Amino acid sequence: MDTEDPIETASQYLDAIVRRNRSPMEDWDFKPDWADQPRKHNVYPGIGAVPLPAARIALATLEESLVGQLPESNDTFTMPMLYEMLRDSYAYGGRRLAITPNDDSMALPYYPLAVWSRGTASGGGLYPLEIYWVSGPSGPTLPGVYNYSPAQHGVQRLLIGDATGQVRRAIAPAETASDQFLLVTVKFWKNSFKYRSFSYHAVTMDVGTALGTWQLWSRAAGVPLRPLFTFDEEALNRLLGVRTHEESVFAVVPLPCGKNPPSTVRHGAVPELRVAAVPMERSRTVVRHPIVERVHDSTVTVQVADRPPAEQLAAARPRHDDGGGNDAIALAEPCPLRTTVRDALRRRRSSFGRFSAHDGLGQAELGAVLRAGTLGARLVSDVKHPDGTPELTRLAVFANHVDGVAPDVYDYSVATNTLTPLGVGVSTSFLQRTYFLNNYNMEQVAAVVTVLARPHAVLAATGQRGYRVLNAEVGAAAQAMYLAAAAIGIGCGAALGFDNVSYVEHIDSQNDPDRDGDNQEWPLLIIMLGHERRNAPDFHFRLS
Repeated sequence: MDTEDPIETASQYLDAIVRRNRSPMEDWDFKPDWADQPRKHNVYPGIGAVPLPAARIALATLEESLVGQLPESNDTFTMPMLYEMLRDSYAYGGRRLAITPNDDSMALPYYPLAVWSRGTASGGGLYPLEIYWVSGPSGPTLPGVYNYSPAQHGVQRLLIGDATGQVRRAIAPAETASDQFLLVTVKFWKNSFKYRSFSYHAVTMDVGTALGTWQLWSRAAGVPLRPLFTFDEEALNRLLGVRTHEESVFAVVPLPCGKNPPSTVRHGAVPELRVAAVPMERSRTVVRHPIVERVHDSTVTVQVADRPPAEQLAAARPRHDDGGGNDAIALAEPCPLRTTVRDALRRRRSSFGRFSAHDGLGQAELGAVLRAGTLGARLVSDVKHPDGTPELTRLAVFANHVDGVAPDVYDYSVATNTLTPLGVGVSTSFLQRTYFLNNYNMEQVAAVVTVLARPHAVLAATGQRGYRVLNAEVGAAAQAMYLAAAAIGIGCGAALGFDNVSYVEHIDSQNDPDRDGDNQEWPLLIIMLGHERRNAPDFHFRLS
């Protein structure tokens, strides 16, 4: 990747990602030093965390949140809502000790290596996101910049002073009168120490799982949030005092302040404030991965005025099946997701090989998860319509043990709740052979859902920042499927470690994965579904 064209850089990185099983990427032989791994969260010497007060906010059901049936609201995202949303989405929820085929089972009994559950899924990169709260004069505490500590469910004050004017200037021309913002950043070393050059692809989906959770949670609370992907990234990085190649802002989330915005919001010239506090790095050696830095640089240099209109994204939509074919299978009515969003987040977990084929997956169960994944992927943002369209992803299903559904690959249509068979068949040997890890027995998995997209078309339609928008949608789809599975009591597991090229070849034998062009569809993520083994030993110590 020696080109300086930003879009070409992102495009070449995507090509390397999907073909990495056939052509190893840069740094393929890099071995993680687990004894020198980074901390999971920022630690600032001399700055303690102030615990956030508990506040039980009534939330609607997952079903109501997905379809937009919002409760009554005063259009103000209150501070108690913020505290509870952070707790439900990203705080430590409890400790889990279940024995699974995952490779960390031997370490679980040791407290320093404990696994702490949380509501939002991630790609396994040790909490790679940092959440900063920029609070203005209307907030409950001194105006300033605060870092959220998931381990303590508290905030560490990094700067005193009203920096909201700098945030508004960085997101202009996006209109907001809010003086409360969440800035979501990625700390690259926390992910790349494990995933090397693959890390940028994984962590951009982690951003989507967090934003997808906040979308569902805020809808359930009656005050939907609208994250922004297009902004002056370097200006916000300067505010936070971070170096762009080490940590960078990936999303800005204004918190609505109602119909009567704070009168103290200023316009025009604003002073330049900058966080001086520096978190302590645990790793003695921090490795920089050139390919990660190059692709990140290509997505940073974007002009806010070039924010693509939603209509422009429509050109990058994947192929959609209307479900109207004569061979389409009408699924049973999806199971209603009556669990509240909070309870679904508390129950969410990865199955890690606990699947059992003794009980087939019901059509109503499969339909509920597919519907949730499609609706959850409609991630509302500054580049989408208010309903989250146009979609950049679609779902296909490798049915293995689904009641009344023959083993095959199917296109899913949410409009008609149908599966259209592709007639290519499916075998567990194919699924196992094309999965890289050993923590899942694919023969026992009832269905494998693939999230498909046209990533090169997205880059062509939106520019380099579209890479983040697309992967965020993939992450939001995964999170919604996780929560739907938790709500109806079935197992779920997401994975990036599969042979993308083999999936393309199997789904469409007429499709040449080596062909360049915007029309090429790629599977970017797989979600495994099914019932789990009965009466398996488990331990989950809840913290809240």
